[in-house]
Amino acid sequence: MTVPCVRVPTSRGEETRQALAERDLLDGNHEIDVESGKLYIPVTDAAAVPEEYEVVERAVPTRETQTTPADVLGFEPSYERLGEVVILDEDDDARAREIAEAVVESDLSVRTVVNRASKVKGDLRVREWDVLVGESTETVHREYGHEFHLDIAEVYFSPRLATERHRVISQVDADERVVDMFAGVGPFAIPMAARGATVVACDLNPIAVDYLRENARRNAVDERVTAIDGDVRDLVGEYEGWADRLVMNLPHSADEFLDTAVALASDDCLVHYYDIQHEDDPFGPGERAIREAVAESEIDYAVSVETERIVRSYAPHEYNVCLDVRLTAR
Repeated sequence: MTVPCVRVPTSRGEETRQALAERDLLDGNHEIDVESGKLYIPVTDAAAVPEEYEVVERAVPTRETQTTPADVLGFEPSYERLGEVVILDEDDDARAREIAEAVVESDLSVRTVVNRASKVKGDLRVREWDVLVGESTETVHREYGHEFHLDIAEVYFSPRLATERHRVISQVDADERVVDMFAGVGPFAIPMAARGATVVACDLNPIAVDYLRENARRNAVDERVTAIDGDVRDLVGEYEGWADRLVMNLPHSADEFLDTAVALASDDCLVHYYDIQHEDDPFGPGERAIREAVAESEIDYAVSVETERIVRSYAPHEYNVCLDVRLTAR
């Protein structure tokens, strides 16, 4: 018996699988198949697959039923996967431990289960964790064909931003010069370099920068990534007017670095500015802050907001947003 499958080159497999998963189109009853450099990803509704993908009929193996945490618990728990680490966000310790035990009993490939014990805090953007199962908080996370080694107890990393990162990364051209101003372990910088860009990636957390350098080597882009441990404001002397693209993923305080961003910008620069604002005016404060920083610059830039995007809900009545803003010297 055949089922509808999206056929793509293996190099685009993970990217396509995630895109189909976001549309709830993956057929969980059948296995993904591979033959002659092509992946066949089973889908539930061929008519709902975006036109950019090729859909074919193919006989693929039936997937054996796996035991999920929900099967063990009798309810659907909320958790995130980051490599072999499962992340919980439970206020009730007993409930957290019940879910952790169910994760272990399930068929998930998991080595560690943790529960959030604090908010992200400090200049290094790290949080505390209660380790419920396992010992190590290190893991390797795979995202759109790239691997990122990290320790969630030492660095900031959010798997929830994978789709947003991919949106930005997919815009990058091979001849671009990019500054990732708050780079972490490299989830923006490394895929951008893989597209052929020259990337300067800076972070205040020296442990994150160590992982960034390792991840650049792991993904074979170390020749195109310059990893810098320190304050991005110190880059202006060497990289003034250099960047064709700037990533400002520090949503609580990116506005404090806008003068640096403008100084780093070339005569034609696209800025990806991340912010957290109230739902009543999610984009206005960011745009006004950018225009004020440009007005104080020695270069006369035209400011054009190309995209206003709500990335996710952050808190009641608050959004994590992104403004894609082009600065063009006049």
